[in-house]
Amino acid sequence: MHIGVIGAGYVGLVTGACFAEFGVNVMCADKDEEKIRALKSGKLPFYEPGLDSIVEKNVKKGLLSFTTRLSDAVGPSLVVFIAVGTPPRGDGSADLSYVEEVAKEVALNLDGYKVVVTKSTVPVGTGRKLKELIRGNLRGEGGSFDVASNPEFLREGSAIEDFMRPNRVIIGAESPQAIAILKDLYNPLYLIETPFVVTDMETAELIKYASNSFLAMKISYINELSRLCEKLGADVRTVAKGIGLDRRIGPKFLHAGPGFGGSCFPKDTRAIISLARENGIELKMIESSVLVNEEQKALMSGKIKDAMGPLEGRTIAVLGLSFKPNTDDVREAPAITIIEKLVGEKAMIRAYDPVAVSTAKKALPEEVLYFQDPYEAARGADAIVILTEWNELRNLDLDRLKKLLNRPYFFDLRNIYEPARMRQAGFKYYSVGRP
Repeated sequence: MHIGVIGAGYVGLVTGACFAEFGVNVMCADKDEEKIRALKSGKLPFYEPGLDSIVEKNVKKGLLSFTTRLSDAVGPSLVVFIAVGTPPRGDGSADLSYVEEVAKEVALNLDGYKVVVTKSTVPVGTGRKLKELIRGNLRGEGGSFDVASNPEFLREGSAIEDFMRPNRVIIGAESPQAIAILKDLYNPLYLIETPFVVTDMETAELIKYASNSFLAMKISYINELSRLCEKLGADVRTVAKGIGLDRRIGPKFLHAGPGFGGSCFPKDTRAIISLARENGIELKMIESSVLVNEEQKALMSGKIKDAMGPLEGRTIAVLGLSFKPNTDDVREAPAITIIEKLVGEKAMIRAYDPVAVSTAKKALPEEVLYFQDPYEAARGADAIVILTEWNELRNLDLDRLKKLLNRPYFFDLRNIYEPARMRQAGFKYYSVGRP
């Protein structure tokens, strides 16, 4: 089978590379000439563990190729995935201009039956709109087609595992032919007994937003609870363990910290709120989750200021810039918000991250200094702030670190160290939701 993937960003490239790993012939198309040139030379536009080797292997096999011409990807393909961005507008709603532009171009290049699949995260009703858009832009008789929804559930930093061994595959379509083709495409996952949910397009589109919103609510719930824990002298990690052992709740996404970020949760929660308002519905729980998340980021910079006093002239070493480990994505990362606030208080920032420095530089104030080593970042600083729980930051040489600091303040905003150990090492230690 030949498939085309329109959009060589995070979702499109991972999707294309993983289908190629299944033995499918994949052509990824993107209008960004520089990105396609880089991909052809073996350079990926973002960091994702394991993706580089899969891309390299399948390019050599001839199963994965790249182009700037959408027609090259559509022509030989039975299935065409739309995997372009749906960035938020000012009101939080999803901007579908890229998706609609691709749909029109696909229509102009249809020369036989195709299944056009939305892989991008789109509002409910988008699939039906695209169906009309494609039909209205066909050349002459054009080709026959079906539209389907196949939302992605890829976690940055674990995308390969999530694609190869997913919790479920969602297929939203009306045509039995389109459903059969997509099931055949995903046959390697069917063989390992992956659950398949086959439904209509509207339900499939809503499942994606509902999933991300629910996980965001769990994060905001434990973060809000962490504030009460601090006041009462309770330990939020033990509270989370205690409630997470209840199988109805589960332990995942119950880790207190500085708030959620990334390309999905912030965007998707706002988008579903906007969608609901357009339909006269208030999603109060999701709205509260968004509010709690913004408050949590602000509270973290306040925690640092409350402990240290005025921050003007203070030097702070920030370890971790990406919104989570194993990615270079800093979109809506708590680190960005917190550093901006610290700089606003006239603090001097020395930053370190294993892979996200180049992306962070585009988002942070120019006053921030960057280092290739956590110990160099800490040299001469008045405090350390951990904002991303990279594995290499979980076992720092505390004696060495303390000698490098001017003052022994240590703000562990990911709760990766034990308070007793840190006090014993001589640090003024502060974490989230723990006494």
